[in-house]
Amino acid sequence: MIHLQFHEATALLTLDRGGARNALAIAAWDAIADATALVAASDARVLIIESAMPGMFSAGADLSEFSALVRDPAMRTRFRTAMARGIEAAAALPVPVIAAVDGGCFGAAVALTLACDIVVAGDAALFATTPARLGIGYPATDVARLRERVGAGQAARMLFTGDRIDADEAARIGLAHRRVADADGEARAMAEMIAANDPDAVRMLKAVLRDPGDPAHDRSFEDAFGSSGFAERLEAFLGGKR
Repeated sequence: MIHLQFHEATALLTLDRGGARNALAIAAWDAIADATALVAASDARVLIIESAMPGMFSAGADLSEFSALVRDPAMRTRFRTAMARGIEAAAALPVPVIAAVDGGCFGAAVALTLACDIVVAGDAALFATTPARLGIGYPATDVARLRERVGAGQAARMLFTGDRIDADEAARIGLAHRRVADADGEARAMAEMIAANDPDAVRMLKAVLRDPGDPAHDRSFEDAFGSSGFAERLEAFLGGKR
């Protein structure tokens, strides 16, 4: 269901549940959290989240489990916390996270992409936030991320209507950051570019993007000039090797 592989400095987290349109069961959210913990503990410099199913990134949460949520209030909490654990684990990774979306990306799967630093949309990408059609809401943290990503008006339109947004519109409103023909290929090319940079510098830049107001960033900026990585790269640059 959730596969994690490492290729040199890139980690690949693959959603692979084709028979269920890559719907994410409660166990899958836990698996995403566990996989990202392994990435955080590894030497990987970037994570790509992708799909093994052509034409479908993920249908979102597994609706076949929702009948249990009707009957059992405790399961509602279990579902909410598992989903939050998976999404927040992706958001908290200190290395960049790229979502390669080249198919349907619906419901909770949109929330997963909102936790990523960069979303690449391929030709077949379609996005929709559909909780209102089911008579439920969207977790507040995910609503906040959607609003931050696309603005209050576009977030309202997506949540209130549940309408589908194609790749071109997703790029136009900021839901996706790159619009390409091949999302997987572009994500890999982008990951290679990221991995070629100094990993400590990339982590520092991600930390600043996450919380620009942290006063510790000033010291991190200054300390970087004394790092071995900076000295080596500066010497190479001045020597005409870069």
